[in-house]
Amino acid sequence: MNTTRRNWLKTGLLTMGGLTVAPHLSLSESWRHSVPLDRSGNALYSPFFKEYLDDPFTEPKGILAKLNANENPYGPSPKAVQALKDGAVKGNRYAWKELFALVEKIAKKEGVDPKNVIMGPGSSDLLEKTGMVLFLEGGNVVSADPSYMSLVRVAEATGASWKGVPLKSDWSHDLNAMEKAIDENTKLVYICNPNNPTGSLTATAELRDFCARVSEKVPVFVDEAYLEFLDNSQKQSMVSLVAEGKNVIIARTFSKIHGMAGIRVGYIVAKEETLQQIQKITRAGMGISYPSVMAALASMEDVTFQEKSKKLNAQSRNYVCTELKKMGFDYVKSHTSFVLFPIEMEGKAFLKKMKSQQVAVRAFEINKKNWCRVSMGTMEEMKIFVSALGSVLS
Repeated sequence: MNTTRRNWLKTGLLTMGGLTVAPHLSLSESWRHSVPLDRSGNALYSPFFKEYLDDPFTEPKGILAKLNANENPYGPSPKAVQALKDGAVKGNRYAWKELFALVEKIAKKEGVDPKNVIMGPGSSDLLEKTGMVLFLEGGNVVSADPSYMSLVRVAEATGASWKGVPLKSDWSHDLNAMEKAIDENTKLVYICNPNNPTGSLTATAELRDFCARVSEKVPVFVDEAYLEFLDNSQKQSMVSLVAEGKNVIIARTFSKIHGMAGIRVGYIVAKEETLQQIQKITRAGMGISYPSVMAALASMEDVTFQEKSKKLNAQSRNYVCTELKKMGFDYVKSHTSFVLFPIEMEGKAFLKKMKSQQVAVRAFEINKKNWCRVSMGTMEEMKIFVSALGSVLS
């Protein structure tokens, strides 16, 4: 990375809330523009992983089941909605005092000090800021392939190289291979657990041991966006390692179990020194509105809603998996709010045919095989999906 470009990055667009510096389309629920594309206009994440792209802005108005962004169909919590409305009248004020109250509440939940928490407008914002800050001087990031690509793509745009490590045959992270991939230029290991787009889970004990050991050499970033769909999720989190002083970064979001994808609240938990490094050229929390902060505070209190979301999500997932099995699909066991299963049809054609049935999903090619990722909606939406899938494949 040349000096001119580095200085421009440091002094210019990095401090903006959006990623004008590195517009891209990552495996995320947001659309950007400069990931490498193949001749058919599909996103090439690696030699083993691509996404079939269908312009999101051309979705028919008559979509009956929007199942392409892993959104919680039951949220936000009614209490969060009311707090959002009440907070709107104070939208002319900065929410610093209220934001600190939210930080304190999160810190208590995660068993850390408030100085170990920073906020952002969604966890992807914080993933991307981390990707920018840590790789201003180059280096490489190690992560699974396939996995969530938001941090990786920004790191590459900033000047890093990516060392993708294939998942194991059971779709869990190959932690041994990831550790072997670390070299003197590695500045971060990124792990999404449960993983997106596979929905698979890496064993807690193995991951904890890996994070504890490897973080002595290089920071380990664990993205736990979907963790709260698990039973006893807090016991399966890596966040306790932060309290132990390990150089581990944990990302959480209000977009999934809280159903607040459009309200934009997320946070990361890490060592104070790590957060200070990230905030040297970014301003954590600046992008969160007063109403969003109030909604997040209210949603944390509504445990009943969170448990309801988890229960209904599991019911929809079990229904879909049962129906997929009846249809002969060998789906990937999911621990999240989506399911990945193989399809024989070319991905773009599959997306088009599903849209003709008024259903929106995602499609990928992984290891030369085509796959569909379907988000869990309401039970009514999942029945529409199953019916549409049957029609498309008949």
